[in-house]
Amino acid sequence: MRIYWRELSRIRSNMLFPATSPYTVLDGEHGTVRYFPGVVAPDDAARWFEQLRAQVPWGALRRQMYDREVDVPRLVAVYDLDAADLPAAIGAARAEVERVGEHAFNSVGLNRYRDGNDSVAPHNDRLDDLIEGAPIALLSLGATRRFVLQTKATPRRHLDLDLEPGSVLLMSYVTQVHLNHGVPKTRERVGERISLAFRDRARDEPRRVVTRARFSR
Repeated sequence: MRIYWRELSRIRSNMLFPATSPYTVLDGEHGTVRYFPGVVAPDDAARWFEQLRAQVPWGALRRQMYDREVDVPRLVAVYDLDAADLPAAIGAARAEVERVGEHAFNSVGLNRYRDGNDSVAPHNDRLDDLIEGAPIALLSLGATRRFVLQTKATPRRHLDLDLEPGSVLLMSYVTQVHLNHGVPKTRERVGERISLAFRDRARDEPRRVVTRARFSR
């Protein structure tokens, strides 16, 4: 696992961490980000990847860019975690993510990156779509891809992380106020990747009280 801090497009540091130990990437005014490598065993991660690639009804979105519509460069799907048709792989993944995240989620968004041309531009999750104080957990399956965190305020700082299959990245609610995140395109030859973004989304009906553990900052 490699982490790179960049400021003004210059690499500031290259930090290496144990491949099997969870560690804190950020913990301060911008919120808390923790990385948990090897949450899912390699055989399970590979099996879930193949099952989701085959079973999920992947959709292709389009968006307006200036005066024309363009394809969103990835395939997507969304599930309510209480849905009757929830794939078994997602149910199993949910149990592992909630174990390390110490939080119960109600929704998962899936992104399928078919090759290095597929990406997601830097953005933050819409706070009014989330339960206040609830974290966001990203489970990675398939190929390793670069994940970028960047501050919204100047001076801009960028944190690059290579997210490995079977790993979980946990971001606190407040990171969405101060940071954008994304998966950039790459010219390197990379395989397919599926990410599962577990969230606790606001709903119209009464909601349970959120347990604010160490990621409520």
